[in-house]
Amino acid sequence: MEIKIKEAAETYLQTKVTSDDIVLLALNDGSNQFSNMGGTCTIGASFQFVIVDKMYDKFDISVENNMGLKMFTSKDELAFLTDGLNVNYKNGFLVLSDNSGIIDGAMTVNQYQPRTEAELKEQMETIGQKNC
Repeated sequence: MEIKIKEAAETYLQTKVTSDDIVLLALNDGSNQFSNMGGTCTIGASFQFVIVDKMYDKFDISVENNMGLKMFTSKDELAFLTDGLNVNYKNGFLVLSDNSGIIDGAMTVNQYQPRTEAELKEQMETIGQKNC
């Protein structure tokens, strides 16, 4: 798998990510431990870059990129990504696209902080009232 990081996105990401970081290209739809969103309307349409300090078994697919970042994704994410994958930075947002068009027009970059079960439950109850 390969992603092209366009110049504007590279400039933005350089303020968020170092070459030593491990970066995950992950869904942000409630389907994994890194998600802070949820709801049927976000399935396959909401992505994020997650900065982690260790490898996670599920995220074992290397994502080649022109920034030389240590980037990985999982087979779950691959179901929503096709050829020509790229990320750009426009109007204050990261935009994830492929040959079919825009996948996510407001992608985020998040530093992963593990949460307790109680924190997860509270977050999902709060967010659940705001999502579809």
